[in-house]
Amino acid sequence: MKVLVNGGLNLSELDGWWAEAYASELGWALGDRNEHDANPDWDRQEAESFYRLLEEEVIPLFYHQRDTNGCPCGWVAKIRESMGRLTPQFSSNRMLQDYVTTLYVPASQLLAARQDRAVPEDICRWQKDIASHWKSLHFGELTVRSEGEVHHFGIPVYLDDLNADSIAVQLYANGGDGNDPMVVPMIRGNALSGGINSYYYACDIPADRPAEGFTPRIVPRHEACLVPLESHSILWYR
Repeated sequence: MKVLVNGGLNLSELDGWWAEAYASELGWALGDRNEHDANPDWDRQEAESFYRLLEEEVIPLFYHQRDTNGCPCGWVAKIRESMGRLTPQFSSNRMLQDYVTTLYVPASQLLAARQDRAVPEDICRWQKDIASHWKSLHFGELTVRSEGEVHHFGIPVYLDDLNADSIAVQLYANGGDGNDPMVVPMIRGNALSGGINSYYYACDIPADRPAEGFTPRIVPRHEACLVPLESHSILWYR
């Protein structure tokens, strides 16, 4: 981000801030926004992509594509577009504002609520219950039904002796292929017949993404806590 105000252009992995900021008229990108761990074949592909970008786009744009006065006009246009669009959005001011609005202010509000002794006592009980019962939580079989423009998801969830209000069941999809990551709350329905402390969770989502890209998960939930900062357990459907 520091290079923006100095008239530089970014050629970087689609990760972190560049995954949010990148557009073809602003710089160059490597990768596909996904994790590949230590994969030598992927490293080879990215190395080839990097050198191709340098040889076919970056170097020609700066050294070869110049007007009669020697000015690399395409390069300058890219700098102007990058500075004009990205500098106001990706800065320390924006970073600090995001921290204040999304973390510090909510945290201060939660802290104020904890001046009531009953609140931290309830949080301690909740955390203890999560730790005691988490390993016993499990899913039943996921059902997916697609009708027209809607995917219908449903799944049984077995909670051992954990209070159902202590958790949230969500449907999650990774980002990629032009889509942002997506989290959809699943709604708790009636208790399952023949099951102890078990419920059927369901939700409907638009069918503009493949149903196979969504996975149910269970996360802790408490109205007076920040999750996952204060309880980082997570259980994925497998």
